Amino acid sequence: MSGTVVVVGSINVDVSVTVEALPRPGETLMAGSVRRSGGGKGANQAVAAARAGGACTLMVGCVGDDGDGADMRRSLTASGVDVRAVTTSLDEPTGTALITVDAAAENTIVVAAGANGVVRLDDVAREALAGADVVLAQLEIPQTVVLEAARARREGALLLLNAAPWAPLLPELLAEVDVLVVNEHEARGLTGHDDVDEAVETLLADVPAVLVTLGAAGSRLQRRGEDAVTVTTPRVTAVDTTGAGDTFCGVLGAALAAGEPERVALQRASAAASIAVERRGAQDAVPTADETTRRHDDTYGGPTGG
Repeated sequence: MSGTVVVVGSINVDVSVTVEALPRPGETLMAGSVRRSGGGKGANQAVAAARAGGACTLMVGCVGDDGDGADMRRSLTASGVDVRAVTTSLDEPTGTALITVDAAAENTIVVAAGANGVVRLDDVAREALAGADVVLAQLEIPQTVVLEAARARREGALLLLNAAPWAPLLPELLAEVDVLVVNEHEARGLTGHDDVDEAVETLLADVPAVLVTLGAAGSRLQRRGEDAVTVTTPRVTAVDTTGAGDTFCGVLGAALAAGEPERVALQRASAAASIAVERRGAQDAVPTADETTRRHDDTYGGPTGG
């Protein structure tokens, strides 16, 4: 391991059902069996970073004092995530996400934040943040906590902010961001522009780099005043896109922490996400480092990505 990723974010239990088509307002549908698994954007990204190899991964988050919280700790640990900075709330339950997946692999997700709403940084978290190479955060926990974590990182450590689910961002938080990671929907929501290129230009007024994930069309990293780095994604048949963006972010964070060049890091992230969409679930779908390497080399032509 040559680097450290600290993930600051949510930990949920995912409760998922599969239906033929997503329900419309007022509609009742019958689904197959109910699936319970580890989730939460923060936890998903931490699992992806840990399974990617190359970097140590520590999670900062909060669970309830309940069975789900204990299960999520065990699940993270089993994936190689350091959970010393995961605290326990005596007042709030572990967060829960209700997920519906349709036959086209699209999904809708509703999250009850629970303990994610009372995440705090303890001394263990602050020490980890001070030694991190990459800090990776999302918006399923209070932005004030993300800002506190950003300010606790050492000089030179990257802050990757995945603005998901999107919400107006605190100006103080934007000032800390090194790379803002968004999908097309989030880019449009943050800026009000329907055109993604215009949205990226607007976002670049506040942050030095914007990485847009474009689903099957790949991803594009744009820095102020520089040519964009564009990466295609492997062509696969998707069965469930839940957590694919989280897999992308986690693997990207690990690759950057390990010192990989940006293009190779983006390719590894795309390769891992392409495997994740071929499987059901969020953390259950995250590939191992060997699986990601094989997909990367098959797609991009070798370890350096050509």
